[in-house]
Amino acid sequence: MKILHIAIIAFLLFAFSACSSKEVFKPAEVKDDWEYCGGSDVTIEGVASEAALVEDRKVLAKGRVVDIIIPEDQKLLGYSDGWVMSADIDGNLTLQYAADSKMVEKFNLKRTIATAGIKDDLLAVLFASNEMALYSIADKSLLLKEQGDAPIVVNSKIVKPSIKDDLVLFSTLDGKVVIINSQTKKKLRTVIVSSEEHFNNIIYFNLLDNKIIAATGHKILSLGEKEIRTDFDIRNVVSDGKNIYIATKQGEIISLNSDLQKNASSKFPFAHFLGMIVHNQKLYALEKEGYIIELSKDLSEHAVYEVSIDDGYVYIDGKIFFVGDEYISVE
Repeated sequence: MKILHIAIIAFLLFAFSACSSKEVFKPAEVKDDWEYCGGSDVTIEGVASEAALVEDRKVLAKGRVVDIIIPEDQKLLGYSDGWVMSADIDGNLTLQYAADSKMVEKFNLKRTIATAGIKDDLLAVLFASNEMALYSIADKSLLLKEQGDAPIVVNSKIVKPSIKDDLVLFSTLDGKVVIINSQTKKKLRTVIVSSEEHFNNIIYFNLLDNKIIAATGHKILSLGEKEIRTDFDIRNVVSDGKNIYIATKQGEIISLNSDLQKNASSKFPFAHFLGMIVHNQKLYALEKEGYIIELSKDLSEHAVYEVSIDDGYVYIDGKIFFVGDEYISVE
């Protein structure tokens, strides 16, 4: 019995020791302190698609705080085609036009909304149940409804619907891209990105070289004349309009072309990337322990700089990382 007691104590000591000695990113060389950073004029209190909630329930979008207040009982859904979108848990959706706060449209959709996208008079809504719907903003009419499979648990990076010409592309909560023709009101195609049971929503969507590029936390898809999928444990994805850059949970940054062929990679052991920005032929990766890594776009060269950041919501607006009440610009 005494031996068993000692064994249990030893196991607990080992377990606590393992937890307390979790590996973190420690660069071999830090070039300098990063010059373009400091206290921000705003504090990020929530993040949505192309917008952030700041103090006093105001909204930061497209590099400025817009003259709009989000109601206390509503959550910011994002910014789309000039509209700031918010909704409460019961599906009461509010659209406020950023350039004229007196322009307000309201919908009572009776179901919790995950995200939405707007183009001209067309409103595309993705519900938390994974149901998809199209509405006319002018007359509030329902144009189309399409049911998806309800997700179990999702990543917080939910992608709003993309509207291009007559096509509406829904990035679903269960790892699919659903393509709908807004004129004929018909579903054209459903493409599976990945089929994991948990955290399988689309976290990145883009159109590159006339191909659909979509990613979950587990896999990335290129859809052109053929479907190409590649497995990665993905934290972040960005593109420079030609190549795709992936930051993985293993601390690797990988460059891919639009056919998902690997151009180059660079490994930063135990790095936890908070986000990436591509700007002026450089890639900038913000690391959780307080570093910004500046890489050449071919990933052949890099330099590590130190920045001062605390835990907080991370929002990227153009060439600036906002973290809580701090900002880090890439120039």
